[in-house]
Order: sequence, then structure tokens, then C-alpha cells
Amino acid sequence: MPEYCPVCRIPTDDNSNLLPFRVPYPFVRASQHPCSVLIKPTNGDFLHDYNVTQDLHIGVTNSLGKVMEFDRCGLHRDRTNDWNQSLVVYKAEHQQSLDQWDYILNVIAEQDCWTPTRYNEETFNCYTFALAFVKCLKAGPISQLASSKTNFCEAFVSPRVTNACKYINLYRRLRDSGYYVNRQS
Repeated sequence: MPEYCPVCRIPTDDNSNLLPFRVPYPFVRASQHPCSVLIKPTNGDFLHDYNVTQDLHIGVTNSLGKVMEFDRCGLHRDRTNDWNQSLVVYKAEHQQSLDQWDYILNVIAEQDCWTPTRYNEETFNCYTFALAFVKCLKAGPISQLASSKTNFCEAFVSPRVTNACKYINLYRRLRDSGYYVNRQS
């Protein structure tokens, strides 16, 4: 904590309203979140590279925390280390879901449609793969919302990204200037 406020120059020890606090870090390592649906930037990471105009990539972890994902090169099961700064969109909580998770994920992955030739950036992509899996889970509201890309995004993706963007904005301001002043009216 600086000795003086960088804006008004009042000593910081004179104001008990300036007590340090911790902002929750929204990002996770996918490997530490088995049976989850996660998102990350298609390129780079959230803190340093992401802005809201860029595409996101979505994947699914199995019960061991290994990420399964689909992109222009086909289906991947070996790039979990690329998911060290991701957001959990959905995590299975009920034992019944956990028991079926890997089975359904493997059934979806074994379909012959997840090939590089079938991939289309707009119409048949990582989101298609993740939603196909979530629909087959038959896990109540999330599976019903997975029938619509827009509804699923509004209910599960957008709230997480909005929260992450607030954190990213704060992080970048602190990184660039060393402090942040929240001017409340």
C-alpha cells in the first residue's frame, strides 16, 4: 500500500476506508476441475491478450481433469496444459452426473463428425462439440439450454465472461499505473 494516496496525496494510514482487500481470482486450471465445461480465449490468455471482440474456445474436462476440445485440426485430448487460465462455465455436482460424464463424453467424441474436414469456424466448431455433449447429459436446465447456442451463452458463458472482464480491467489498470481509484458518487 502506498504511503500517500496517488490522487489526493492524503496519507493512507489516516483513512481506515483504505484497508487492503483481495479480489477473487476468477480463472482456474482446467486440470483441477474435472467434469466441467470451460472457456478460454482462442488465442493467448485472459489477463494479457483477451478483449471482448475476440473469440473464445470451449472444452470439456473428463473425470481426471483432461480437456477434450474440437478445433480446425479435429478433436484433441492432449492439450490440457493450454487451459491453465480458463473459466468454469458448468461443473457437474451430482454423483449421478459424475458417473455418466466420462461415458457420455466418450460417446460424443467417438462420433465420426469431429474431423478437420467437418470443422467450420461459424457453424461446426468447438461450441458445437460442447453443446452436443451437454445436450446428451440430460442434466436438467443446462441440457435444455444447450439446444440453443444463444440461450446457453446468455445463461452460462456471458455471466462468467462479464465477471472476468471486470477482473481483467482492474488487473490491467493496476499493472499499468500501480493503483486504481474507484470514484463513487
